[in-house]
Amino acid sequence: MRNDTLAYGGDYNPEQWDDATLEQDVKLMREAGVTVVSLGIFSWALLEPEEGRFEVGWLRAVVDRLHAAGIGVDLATATASPPAWLGRRYPETLPVTREGAVLRWGSRQAYNPSSQVFRDRVAALVEVLAAEFSGHPALVAWHVGNEYACHVLESFDDETAGRFRAWVRARYGTLDAVNEAWGTAFWSQRVGSWDDVIPPGLTPTFGNPHQVTDWKEFCSDTLLELYLLEKEILNRANPAIPVTTNFMGLFEPLDYRRWAQHVDFVSNDTYPDPADPRGARTYALDADLMRSLGGGRPFVQMEQAPNAVQWRARNAAKRPGQYALWSLQTVARGADGILDFQWRQSTAGAETWHSGMVPHAGREARTWRDVVALGQDLATAGAVRGGEIDVDVAILWDWRNAWTQDAAIGPVAEKTAVRGLRDWHASLFERGHVVDVAHPEDDLTGYRVVVVPSLFRLTDAAAARLREAVAAGVHVVVTYLTGYVDAAGHAVLGGYLRALADVVGVRVLEFAPFGVSVDLPGSGDPLDPEVDRVSAEVGAPGADDVVELVEAEGAPFRGAAREWADDLAVDDERVRVVARFAGTDLVGGPAVTVLPGAGGAGDAWYVATRLDARGRDTVLGQVLAAAGVVEHAVPPGVSRTRRGPVTFLLNHGDSPAVVAAVTGRRLDTGEELDAADVVVGPRSAVLVQDR
Repeated sequence: MRNDTLAYGGDYNPEQWDDATLEQDVKLMREAGVTVVSLGIFSWALLEPEEGRFEVGWLRAVVDRLHAAGIGVDLATATASPPAWLGRRYPETLPVTREGAVLRWGSRQAYNPSSQVFRDRVAALVEVLAAEFSGHPALVAWHVGNEYACHVLESFDDETAGRFRAWVRARYGTLDAVNEAWGTAFWSQRVGSWDDVIPPGLTPTFGNPHQVTDWKEFCSDTLLELYLLEKEILNRANPAIPVTTNFMGLFEPLDYRRWAQHVDFVSNDTYPDPADPRGARTYALDADLMRSLGGGRPFVQMEQAPNAVQWRARNAAKRPGQYALWSLQTVARGADGILDFQWRQSTAGAETWHSGMVPHAGREARTWRDVVALGQDLATAGAVRGGEIDVDVAILWDWRNAWTQDAAIGPVAEKTAVRGLRDWHASLFERGHVVDVAHPEDDLTGYRVVVVPSLFRLTDAAAARLREAVAAGVHVVVTYLTGYVDAAGHAVLGGYLRALADVVGVRVLEFAPFGVSVDLPGSGDPLDPEVDRVSAEVGAPGADDVVELVEAEGAPFRGAAREWADDLAVDDERVRVVARFAGTDLVGGPAVTVLPGAGGAGDAWYVATRLDARGRDTVLGQVLAAAGVVEHAVPPGVSRTRRGPVTFLLNHGDSPAVVAAVTGRRLDTGEELDAADVVVGPRSAVLVQDR
């Protein structure tokens, strides 16, 4: 991307339009302030209309036209959507579902990631594109594939089974090691030959959770291999051109931490629902995750919708100002570029009703005015480009942990790892914080506060990092369902959380989920004490949706428990019980505890339940204050974020808000402010640069 400004543009699909429209596009791009476009993402069928016959002249003409207009090109390798001839001629390139059905062409991503034929055809196309365009002056980046695994993650064919077998063998080395890792002593699942190692297909009942976890990692690695195949060709042609592929936020199937090591810059797609008042949280979490995956370096928002999408049951429009507001929030949290899907709204195909920067109504529509206005905003905000963000708080996230918990048959069906991350990030967002999303085995000593939400799979290395962080003065909040299994996914003996017992001062002896729906034959009628003489006398605290909490001295705790209760053993007499359960069969048991730090160490909290929003806010208020984390006083609806020399005042609310004591120069008007009150309109932003 260009080094002198924030990038702005969108996904450009010129193959959908005639020459007259393409000429008009360049003029409109200039009017909107577009500096870069993604090009050719779905163009394979035109670039190679039949096997071995490549036609790139039309694409070169488009690239030349864009370059003449001063618009950079993020050129795709076009491998995201194979042409029909490939699947017809080589059916082994098509993915096979777990049920054995073949997914055919006529949509997109109709490919088997393990197919060698598919990989060979991908390489052939990328070689041609690299030879043709790697030296073109318009080229600012290569865009490999598109949204890997968005539609096809896995394939249950013989070729994939062979690759999985080889992957397992490379990981474990011996069948004895496989049997130990997969716990095959249970249910007579022992494998006695490498031919017994197969993908987790259809089974009579529950499959092997350890096999499933390894399969999830294998699928992520297989697609990464596919990406790296293309990247190696592109680097060989011109190593100076950065290479990336677009991530999709908190997307569970792919281990983006591993992928991020192989992209030259991180890029991301985000599509929250404008009908959800919590949409800004999604943008914030995605931005924090992408910045963190890049090691704090700037990322690019590769896709978002300028207005409505087309794939929800009801596709709400973005409200006036929301497009620019969410875009600028993303810049505030580390983006150096904002791109949309797509430049011009299609008139045919599956995404006809997905908004475009140039909508069906053209320049008369509000969407177009919003697009032009954002281009102007970004043009004045160049001072923020490359700016860093000071971050005091981290939340831990690990893809292997999420896969392990999802694959487990119990103790809970919900995806607690994802939900825990979203819950605690949301509470920190509402308090105005930018948050790093760190890996459990990262060095955590540079933060003031670290939140550990449901780290079900707790490795010895992760426990050591947390122990090291607390000793260095970091305040840590660990939540329920942490430390239930070890690195291999095997249940911990002697009390869950045992690996951190010396840090938090407690262990988990047992657990008691609640809010459990009861659906048994004949149970539809409410119990009547006159006739249900036995059953009506039986309590069912496990069916309660919410359990109240009380403080240690009995006063109501600000917040309540949902869904889960850990039965704790308090091993360290220094542990202070902050809140207790006021219901369930664990009534009176500790729900929130803290082991105060001593000698410069940080406090270590344990939360034995899923706290509601008030409960999380209560805990965070105490933790952040103890850690000395500064919190800015801003009006309701407003977030205040600083990046580099620029402060972003972002009003998400429906009413104007006044932010007091603002000093600096407004980037939109040039006005100099000296401890002034600044009015920020509804769903709008004011950017202020240091003097």
